[in-house]
Amino acid sequence: MNNPQDIQRLLAIMVRLRDPETGCPWDIEQNFRSIAPYTIEEAHEVADAIERNDLDDLKDELGDLLFQVVFHARMAEELGAFGFGDVVAAVSDKLERRHPHVFGDAEIADAEAQTINWETIKARERAEKGERDTSALAGVSKGLGALRRSVKLQKRAARVGFDWPTVEPIFDKIKEEAAELKEAIANDDQVHIEEEVGDLFFVLTNMARKLNVDPGMALRASNHKFEQRFRAMEQLAAEQRLDLSELDLDAQEAIYRQVKKNLSDPCS
Repeated sequence: MNNPQDIQRLLAIMVRLRDPETGCPWDIEQNFRSIAPYTIEEAHEVADAIERNDLDDLKDELGDLLFQVVFHARMAEELGAFGFGDVVAAVSDKLERRHPHVFGDAEIADAEAQTINWETIKARERAEKGERDTSALAGVSKGLGALRRSVKLQKRAARVGFDWPTVEPIFDKIKEEAAELKEAIANDDQVHIEEEVGDLFFVLTNMARKLNVDPGMALRASNHKFEQRFRAMEQLAAEQRLDLSELDLDAQEAIYRQVKKNLSDPCS
């Protein structure tokens, strides 16, 4: 393990990269807005490494994500707003404040109780800052990915009792939203088609939440499965000297079914 003080090396590298005379031209011209997409991208790459259970890659991706934090902190320091040390102090203070059962005398029974207590503390912090939004949905960041934000909004609403008691009624809601989508399609109403597709996604994320499934991770796994199968389709078609793009859908489906069988049967 390397010395934790090596963070100073990274901070010094960032200073050099942003030096207006001797730094990197690309790094010098960046700002918060231009760097933000890279920050989001690196967070996704961390999630991807976790999904693949690739710890070597995870180490690299966490480093890339840390660099993003250092980059933002350096730009803020140049503006005289705050520095990396202030970021560390702020998150340390926050963690101690939001874990009174660890760093104080409070008692928390289980993880669910801690989640509720965490949100209570966050609401109190927002009030102390003078924020006027008292909704149960206050503080759910609009910068979150759509699936993640959907789940967080639903969880907040559930805490005040606005939630289905079981999974079963959600199946009926899915049928209802699918029927409304069919109607919008039949009417060739693009505005309502988009709206109904969104409603269907929202209900599906609600279903995932009730089943303790992360919809983003589930979709990521399905994307991986589809990519694996489609690449295998291309390979199988090539082995049979077929051009996949020239086959009709029935022929493509036949290859797809064969691929599914081959991938699910290790002895095939």
